[in-house]
Amino acid sequence: MIGVSSGTHNGVLDDCEVSVSYTLWRNPEDRSDPVNLAELDEQQLAALAAEPPWPRPPWLVDQVQLMRYPVLWECVRTAWSARPDPVGVQLAAHVNHILLNQFRHTRVLRDTPPFQVAGPVDERSVETGIPVLVDGVASDGVRIDTDPDIYGVGVELGGNVVLTAAIPRHALPYLDISFTVRTD
Repeated sequence: MIGVSSGTHNGVLDDCEVSVSYTLWRNPEDRSDPVNLAELDEQQLAALAAEPPWPRPPWLVDQVQLMRYPVLWECVRTAWSARPDPVGVQLAAHVNHILLNQFRHTRVLRDTPPFQVAGPVDERSVETGIPVLVDGVASDGVRIDTDPDIYGVGVELGGNVVLTAAIPRHALPYLDISFTVRTD
């Protein structure tokens, strides 16, 4: 799944980003293996099993089936800005964004806006000089390895473009953290 956002200043593009969410396959060789299923409560399972009174197109049936599996929501982000923040600042913002939206029950202090993360990360949490693989080449990147719930890496790609990844720690054993530039 892909999310896109952009901002303008005086009618001129000022920044844009693409976030990618991925289905986590704990056993990618056998996608029917129950180990791949997300931990869902009874209400979520009932909602997924409910059939609406109208026919659903095949693409929607497929999307509903995918909801049975864990998703690494907006875990990879590529951002361009006319006036970019340093990669470490962008990585900290990405990690806090994931904490705020995916760890709401354990890390958010209030149920009403403005929401605040308990123990947010900032640029002091950033470790520099970390090799990050992009298209098989190690580039000088940054890392946040201090948060108990999220592991983050980031790298400048050039041309005011920064790639960041904010990954839930529970998913790390199943991942090879490397990146490929997409052209589509």
